[in-house]
Amino acid sequence: MARSFILWLHGLGDSGPANEPIKTLFTSPQFRNTKWSFPSAPPAPVTCNYGSIMPSWFDIQEIPVTADSPKDESSLLKAVQNVHATIDKEIAAGINPNNIFICGFSQGGALTLASVLLYPKTLGGGAVFSGWVPFNSSITEQITPEAKRTPILWSHGLADRTVLFEAGQAGPPFLDKIGVGCEFKAYPGLGHSINNEELRYLESWIKARLQSSS
Repeated sequence: MARSFILWLHGLGDSGPANEPIKTLFTSPQFRNTKWSFPSAPPAPVTCNYGSIMPSWFDIQEIPVTADSPKDESSLLKAVQNVHATIDKEIAAGINPNNIFICGFSQGGALTLASVLLYPKTLGGGAVFSGWVPFNSSITEQITPEAKRTPILWSHGLADRTVLFEAGQAGPPFLDKIGVGCEFKAYPGLGHSINNEELRYLESWIKARLQSSS
């Protein structure tokens, strides 16, 4: 069975280890050869929290995040470079790019989207949970034809008051405009969190995309 790699990017103020129980839900035999990585964001001052220092992948200007919130692209692109270095390392170790999946929640979901779209090769997929589009449309000029073939799964709770549903809903039309395929799933009653229903669907979504041979 081919080896695969799943990178999970946590939300603002969280940590990688706190999210590790997620992998216990992936019980299908297809995940026997999956390497998981749950990195922790470095501590940094966060504008929306009055400059408080906390684990953060990039700066966020305001909470709640709306479809029109200002974007801090320079700190975002630094975080993207680190994600790309992680992906490069796994490919160098022999993992097929088509068996690499980047997933993230909230700030980690926004970073997932940017990392997948700006990576030069086609990956297995990117899964965005309660995320948003964290860059301006000018960045789309840097997206390669290969990156546009990476499928995106986007899940968002209708009752989210932290990253508003409208911020998530703006994602698929944005992706459609640049020619990126996106499956969008709305979860009624779900606030700013992830539930087991979303994770069970993620398992089947990744399983359907795993390449059988490395």
